[in-house]
Amino acid sequence: MPELPEVETVRRGIAPHLVGQTVVQVVIRQPRLRWPVPNALLTQLPGQTIRQVERRAKYLLLRTDVGTVLIHLGMTGRLCIVPTTTALQKHDHADLNLADGSCLRFNDSRRFGALLWTTERPEQHPLLQALGPEPFDTTFSGDYLHRRAQGRSSAVKTLIMDQHVVVGVGNIYANESLHTAGIDPRRSADTVTLSKYQRLAETVRATLEEAIAQGGTTLRDFVGSDGKPGYFQQRLRVYARHLAPCITCGQAIQRCQIGQRATYYCPHCQH
Repeated sequence: MPELPEVETVRRGIAPHLVGQTVVQVVIRQPRLRWPVPNALLTQLPGQTIRQVERRAKYLLLRTDVGTVLIHLGMTGRLCIVPTTTALQKHDHADLNLADGSCLRFNDSRRFGALLWTTERPEQHPLLQALGPEPFDTTFSGDYLHRRAQGRSSAVKTLIMDQHVVVGVGNIYANESLHTAGIDPRRSADTVTLSKYQRLAETVRATLEEAIAQGGTTLRDFVGSDGKPGYFQQRLRVYARHLAPCITCGQAIQRCQIGQRATYYCPHCQH
């Protein structure tokens, strides 16, 4: 599933082609995605100019003067900018046709993605209003994580993957950040020290920034809006490296399950 760096990579790829463009037509070939595509998208979006292309957690926001398109890529969703005359591929479910003859095309083989429309402030949308801060916000810090951890006996990995605590730290980047910070992912969240959380907040940001610079991580389905894969996979320190030597100390990477997600860690480097 695309995580924050992959979604941010897509945002950066499509934004230069969309900002300032007017949507002339919305074509929906498959309205039954994760949630039904609302009819208001077809009636209210045409004629509107896209003012901004933003990201909130794993959602892309296409802002216009009268409303905002919310896009979620789900597990296999892809967005690309192509001429409207481009031959359709299997699972091309929607097009936003633009005044310059191009379109934003949405492809999703498993249909777990979403294409929604709101005329309210998108921050108040039910899917967004309860989300925690972005990892790049000034409100996200070691002090903040330490406060949120109080009274939580669940694993620290579960804490940083909780979208109500901080958004966008999916499984891959939680594993990587905890390894860099030297924290055992199995450790109870309320036993991690403030200094460790300060280190963790720094490594979460650094890990995500590096992943964005590399275009994300391609493990199965993800490619960016230009069709190119992400390359952060080549820099993974622990994720999917079960029994491979730790790049820091050489001990074998171990694997366990936390919250039904595969978790990788070095028993020597992480405490």
